[in-house]
Amino acid sequence: MNKKGHVLNAILLSLGLGYILEPVGDLETFRTMIEIGVPVTLGALFPDVDTAFGKHRKTLHNLPVLIGFLAFPYVFGNLEYVWLGVLTHYVLDVAGSKRGIALFYPLWKEEFGLPVGVAVSSKHADGMTVAVTVLELALVAVLVFQFPQWGLEMGQQLFGL
Repeated sequence: MNKKGHVLNAILLSLGLGYILEPVGDLETFRTMIEIGVPVTLGALFPDVDTAFGKHRKTLHNLPVLIGFLAFPYVFGNLEYVWLGVLTHYVLDVAGSKRGIALFYPLWKEEFGLPVGVAVSSKHADGMTVAVTVLELALVAVLVFQFPQWGLEMGQQLFGL
């Protein structure tokens, strides 16, 4: 997907996650949306920095980069939600575009994607972005509401709520 698609995905995810985690619809819901939204959007844009150097969809589109962002808050005490933006960037590139990503780069250069993706320049790219985002939010909602014993706890721990 292109930058517009990744930003759209991050904003829609932030709104949806804010409401799933704080469903009252009050000031806390809005605060949660912003608290999640800014770092998720930054994380969603980060992998495409590799268009300026390295090999696009390889250099910063892989598991070692994601693991680094997962570990970052434990080591440095900040950037708690940026990993989520990086992860959703990967999901959107794998499920939403034809090309996919090199998830195991630099060990394995093959790019992985799903057969349902569209070309980044397609007029259907925005629709695919929304569809992937809806599926991501549905998965989170199932975890939170169908398995509340650990789904809501996990969400609250991940997002520090």
